[in-house]
Amino acid sequence: MGEAEIITTRQLLLIRSVIYFYGKAAGEMLSQSVAKDIEDHWNEPAATVYIQHVPYEVLFDIRGIFSPDLTPSAVYENTDPRNNYFRIESFASGNISFVDGLGSNTGYFKLDNLVNHSTTAAHEYGHTLGLDHPRKLDIRGQGAPGIMYPRGTLVDPEYQYDPAIPAGQTGGTLNPYTRRVFQSDIDQLNLHRLSFNSGHKAKVGDFSSIWHEAH
Repeated sequence: MGEAEIITTRQLLLIRSVIYFYGKAAGEMLSQSVAKDIEDHWNEPAATVYIQHVPYEVLFDIRGIFSPDLTPSAVYENTDPRNNYFRIESFASGNISFVDGLGSNTGYFKLDNLVNHSTTAAHEYGHTLGLDHPRKLDIRGQGAPGIMYPRGTLVDPEYQYDPAIPAGQTGGTLNPYTRRVFQSDIDQLNLHRLSFNSGHKAKVGDFSSIWHEAH
């Protein structure tokens, strides 16, 4: 979830998100690293959106804050569309990271999904903005996978866990480290359809406001 702001003097559409991290595996350095990873991925395409026929550069400003003293009430009562809340733990049920629905502002990260510049956080951030997994999960012959393709997607060999493994077998599916954000991902956000207020600001996503206990 985030807050979009049109800055007309710079022809810029700025999307701000603040992510508060809590849980036993969270920490200051990790919080900043994950936020930067999300920001870097979503800014990679240097995307453009047209609003009322005017081109605007799309820029993501993602801030990560370690919040060990975060309380459930702070999550429930938040009304700031920039704020997101994610628990980080070494263990997660189902062995996966997740968000609480499309267009949400809360979720749960498994620690080992976040290390070594994984795209997991950037993928889940896309869900918070309202993006779903694509329906077609066999994209062989189409090059690098977009950020919203899930694990298990069939891809060209160089984007698999092991390029030598036949497609669909163990090791022969999408390696999430190879996902990228493209202009097409930005297009699917439909930013031109947002309802901007008199201050040129709009909400991207919505409030799920769910506090997570450790699994």
